[in-house]
Amino acid sequence: MRDIFEDIFANPPLDPVEAARRAVRPQLRKRFYERAEVTETADQFGVALDGRPVLTPARKPLAAPSRSLAALLAEEWNAQSEVIDPATMPLTRLANTIIDGVTVAKPEVAAEIAKYLGADLVFYRADTPEGLVARQSAAWDPMLDWARETLGARFVLSQGVMHVPQPKSAMVAAAAAIPRDDAWRLGALHAVTTLTGSALIALALMHKRLSVDAAWAAAHVDEDWNMEFWGRDTLAVERRAFRFKEMQAAASVLQEVP
Repeated sequence: MRDIFEDIFANPPLDPVEAARRAVRPQLRKRFYERAEVTETADQFGVALDGRPVLTPARKPLAAPSRSLAALLAEEWNAQSEVIDPATMPLTRLANTIIDGVTVAKPEVAAEIAKYLGADLVFYRADTPEGLVARQSAAWDPMLDWARETLGARFVLSQGVMHVPQPKSAMVAAAAAIPRDDAWRLGALHAVTTLTGSALIALALMHKRLSVDAAWAAAHVDEDWNMEFWGRDTLAVERRAFRFKEMQAAASVLQEVP
């Protein structure tokens, strides 16, 4: 059983779109269980397949801090059909990352999130065309207002891509909102930050200032604008859909962790 789990999840799956581009067909394990269920111990909730606990690639129990989150993990396992496809299990993949990686590297993960605050997506604005300028302002200005009023962080903006140094006081104030001692929330926050390119969007989502749909839209203002003018790239749209499922998984963690 341990070897099976290690084989399934040890190597992160390719983005399905990227796999298609490279003509890579991953070797998937056949489904070997009837049902996934939630189990309960003194301090956490695990997932079992026909009564046998699911393990991470590092051979640790796949267990969540809340029953509702464990139930979502079990749903992913029950949703598998003839084969087990990790690409369709974003929450399980994120949980594996948190359990095996984030729990033993919390300071490093928090520091990586904080780095985004030095060059966050929402700081860099277009100067033209007016329509794009207006869309960026509508999507991003409320987050800057929230950061200033709630976090006490006053950031400065720049037009174009030239780097603008941020005030140290703003960096410190915003970084203080990173959940450094909670591996689950920290791991989910890191996932959202890297998916969106914005620690502020991630923090706003964690603090329920934004819904997951609004956060995702805010991260793609420029891309959506370009698609309206230049058309939709099919592969880009498919890749974005795959990444949105990862975003939803991270949002589930932020929502379900007590």
